[in-house]
Amino acid sequence: MALPNLDLTLQFGDIPYAARHKAALPRAFVNRCIRHALAHDAEMTVRIVDAEEGQALNSSYRKKNYATNVLTFDYAQAPMVMADLVLCAPVVAAEAKEQGKSLQAHYAHLLIHGTLHAQGYDHETSDKDAIEMETLEMLIMAELGLPCPY
Repeated sequence: MALPNLDLTLQFGDIPYAARHKAALPRAFVNRCIRHALAHDAEMTVRIVDAEEGQALNSSYRKKNYATNVLTFDYAQAPMVMADLVLCAPVVAAEAKEQGKSLQAHYAHLLIHGTLHAQGYDHETSDKDAIEMETLEMLIMAELGLPCPY
């Protein structure tokens, strides 16, 4: 079965250790992670930001005054998924180190996680929804040959 099409824009803000993050996120890898998590064709922008930009966006849109690992801004779910994913490089790097994962594997998990959010999945609504979303994340990571995120 063919994977959905993806029109991807990949942006890197002014982030610390930019070369390390760019090496972990080659365009083909980002494209592959997102396409495996999609149910429909999509137009998505992925932006990698520093802690300041991540905190400002999280504060402005979620009223939480800290930088978080991934923010999903979904604009449409069907017939085409349209969304922006914003990943905070310093948070992702710290979490990867803390969890004993490679930076690339953690980015893959968060790209999949954000893409599922863009399609209406929400782990914060109920335990059942959290289990459904986490199960999908594990299946997609396995499909990609990447380590289990949990």
